[in-house]
Amino acid sequence: MSDSLNAEVIAIGTEILLGELTDTNSVYIARVLRDLGINLYFMTSVGDNEHRIAQAIQIALQRAQVVITCGGLGPTVDDKTREAVAMATGRGLSFHPDLLEQIAARFAGFQVKMTENNRRQAFLPDGAKVIENPVGTAPSFIVEQQDSVVISLPGVPREMKFLMTERVVPYLHERFQLGIIKARTLRTAGVGESALDEMIGNELLEMSNPTIGLAAHSGQVDVRITAKAETEAEADRMIAETEAKLRERIGTYIYGVDGERLESVLLNFLKQTNGKLAVAVAGMESHPAQALQGQADGTVLYSAYPTPERVREAFGLSIEMPLRDVAAAVAEHLCRQQQANAGIAIISNPDVEEASDANEGTAVAVYTPHNARSRVYGFGGKSEMGRIWSAMWTLSVVWQMLREQAQPND
Repeated sequence: MSDSLNAEVIAIGTEILLGELTDTNSVYIARVLRDLGINLYFMTSVGDNEHRIAQAIQIALQRAQVVITCGGLGPTVDDKTREAVAMATGRGLSFHPDLLEQIAARFAGFQVKMTENNRRQAFLPDGAKVIENPVGTAPSFIVEQQDSVVISLPGVPREMKFLMTERVVPYLHERFQLGIIKARTLRTAGVGESALDEMIGNELLEMSNPTIGLAAHSGQVDVRITAKAETEAEADRMIAETEAKLRERIGTYIYGVDGERLESVLLNFLKQTNGKLAVAVAGMESHPAQALQGQADGTVLYSAYPTPERVREAFGLSIEMPLRDVAAAVAEHLCRQQQANAGIAIISNPDVEEASDANEGTAVAVYTPHNARSRVYGFGGKSEMGRIWSAMWTLSVVWQMLREQAQPND
């Protein structure tokens, strides 16, 4: 296995740069490369300009042995990838009659007449290896340039995914001696990134293989372990040993691994401990906490209000009370009134989307008989991010508080 095999992904399309199209192709390719054990240090987006695409490819070839382009292989005048790859590698273009026949056959199968501009797709850089495309009309290709390769794939996600897994992966295995990279994510809640960093310590954080990386969210931090090895079994062993060391240091904050969701973990914890959670949300049409209510058979008591004013009326709170104080009072009242183990309040101004955190767009609070926490955000009820962040913070904090309450000596 070569530890120095690097790749670069170039997404081609002006619509990506204009924000009209989300580049999911590069993310997919990145995951495939990760599982092959190929390093990926750069991902580039470039518009439909032959010279700029060629320049991006030339730069990529200076720092990567595997360059994968995605998009720009269609029949129209703005599909410039073929010409750009030829320019970047100092080649001309050659016409492939057999490719044109295959393209025409696919159109005939669709009972659609092939237009003359599809002839452009039968031109490939000189010496290119054809990647036949049985799921689309855009032929793909590989150009081998000294010790590096340029692999050009179509931008249609269905076509790209098929060719990447069925054609490109076997080619890379054959051309390069590949190992694998495996990853495992420990999901933590109720602790900040800087505190977690200090608890883990430089000894582990500075390891080169496996590596440990932190990704912070609101109220949650993901701890990702990534191992590179010759075999899957060896990578699993390396990850398991590192995970054991991490659990010794931060285990009290780990609520799950990989795709586990805090909502499910919290719900299971409440059921196992015969706990009850009371939640009130105001000013948001929907909220992730609603999903807990539907699954919990009374374990989670959920109430919704259209506006903060209605919450103030329902709980007898002053109209002058700041939103953060309202949330704190409601969370405490809910906990005591419902005889719950914890109360959560999320109070949002429904007409606000984004603002500075100095403005009260959304206030969140968590209360237990032993602890209470609250904070305020600038985003309001119109913000999708507001729903996500308020849920992540409140559920993370309540999970940690309840665990500390149930296991005070941990």
